[in-house]
Amino acid sequence: MDAAGRLPIVLASVLVLLGSSQYYTADAESRHVFLDWEVSYAIRSPLGVAKKVITINGRLPGPLLNLTTNDVAHVNVANTLDEPFLLTWNGLQMRRNSWNDGVAGTNCAIPPGENWTYVFQVKDEVGSFFYRPSLGLHAAAGGHGPIRVNNRPVIAVPFAPPDGDLDVLIGDWYNMDVKEMRRRLDGGRGLPSPDGILINGLGPYAADFTFKPGGTHRLRVSNVGTRTSLSFRIQGHKLLLVEAEGAYTAQKQYASLDVHPGQSLSVLVTAADKPKPSYYMVVSSLFVEPELFGVANVIYAEGAGAGAGPPRTGDAHAPLEDASSHNGYARSMEQARSVRMNLTCGAARPNPQGSFRYGRINVTRTLLLRNDEAMVGGRRRCTLNGVSFADAATPLKLADHFDVAGVFAVVSGRPPAAGTTRQKQPSLGAAVVDARYRDFVQIVFENRLPSLQTWHLDGYSFFVAGMGWGKWSPDARSSYNLVDAIYRSTVQVYPAAWTAVLVSLDNEGMWNLRSQCLDRRYLGQEIYVRVRQQGSSVSEVPDPRDELPMPSNALLCGKAKAFKLRRT
Repeated sequence: MDAAGRLPIVLASVLVLLGSSQYYTADAESRHVFLDWEVSYAIRSPLGVAKKVITINGRLPGPLLNLTTNDVAHVNVANTLDEPFLLTWNGLQMRRNSWNDGVAGTNCAIPPGENWTYVFQVKDEVGSFFYRPSLGLHAAAGGHGPIRVNNRPVIAVPFAPPDGDLDVLIGDWYNMDVKEMRRRLDGGRGLPSPDGILINGLGPYAADFTFKPGGTHRLRVSNVGTRTSLSFRIQGHKLLLVEAEGAYTAQKQYASLDVHPGQSLSVLVTAADKPKPSYYMVVSSLFVEPELFGVANVIYAEGAGAGAGPPRTGDAHAPLEDASSHNGYARSMEQARSVRMNLTCGAARPNPQGSFRYGRINVTRTLLLRNDEAMVGGRRRCTLNGVSFADAATPLKLADHFDVAGVFAVVSGRPPAAGTTRQKQPSLGAAVVDARYRDFVQIVFENRLPSLQTWHLDGYSFFVAGMGWGKWSPDARSSYNLVDAIYRSTVQVYPAAWTAVLVSLDNEGMWNLRSQCLDRRYLGQEIYVRVRQQGSSVSEVPDPRDELPMPSNALLCGKAKAFKLRRT
């Protein structure tokens, strides 16, 4: 689609977004940022095998979404694919605005040949995140890009301004076409091991990162891959962890850092004063065989560090100790527990991050979410508390708004009792957990499977209070970190283990809680959490201070088409 062909669509989008943005005030604290993104196919061969990939404005990774706290983003997405498409904003809290979350439960997909404008504010948050497609394994073909939310100038950052700020998107890669990946999963077969690891969309030794001798550089690292946990390191350099998904961390040096599917973090790397002839950025797979490696070149600004061919045996390709064994999981959990929040600095606001004393708040409810696999309707599916999620033709948010019955089922958020019919017979369904606005909730993820899982909650960050082996019990709370647990939106759950998080439900809306392993989510490992005022009904118009009204440019599909004129 050429620029002239898109012009009427773009103008229409500008007109309708005026109504969408009426609740955002442009002032010294909030500017409006307007972007036009075209989603299209391209043929790329990062591992030497041609594959149809998804690009944003012809790029993979796509353009940087660079914002500052309180900015309002207007992102017009033109879909030139032959399939419906959505983008989701991994880690952004989308305050009061699940209407723009970009998942099938909240948004109708953008049809082929059409466009839609996302409008959202990055309210009271900072940090490193990424965007990616959310439908039908599209994310396994690319379509991702980095997001930065910068501090306002009046808020101090807990480290000196770096000499460079670099986005590093890492992930496993399949040469297999996405449609073939779907056919395998739909036919009951799992995906094979990935074919390799990409760094910024490029294969081995193709990506370059320039360092200034003696300078300090911030690297914003995100795992945008399909399902593989990765180890990130730079030869001859230490990694000082300073931020994870919007929270500044207690600063600690690491030789390498685990980055699980869907996670983001920032490290400071101090460059050598007298660099050696070559250094390599190395990304290696964890917990899978055979071990895979992605390698990029670290080039010094004065030319002293240009890559000089493959690293020596035992150098870049040296595996992490016990990386594929149970001891490797134990090492990884120990590292995860060492990541703490910096209690002395501010983030989006000047008050210290530790001023919210989460450990002193009474938990009002516990959700226990147990993932598993089962045969459902003759097909292998992934389940959560005995239900395998199946997308409805009508987005759940629209069904809730228009009071359309039969689209989703409200569930308890607890596994079915042993011996009950539902416990014996897993089922398909669109499951929603009802939750009260401003409750303080404990969510326990219990993983009964032999592979690591990662979980992400849209609209929120949570305190990662505890991790342990075996089954969770209420007694585990005695082992929780209730002082300086890291505050993030994506967390890993190790095999035959549990992870507990604490979250303040202060963001009304319909929010997606999903596996960040794309194949597991495709097979049903997700759920939605509906957060609303106690005693409220769908007939009540929400207070815009708590939840924004339905945007004037909202797409309508499924059973919601019948309500075209009733948007408020």
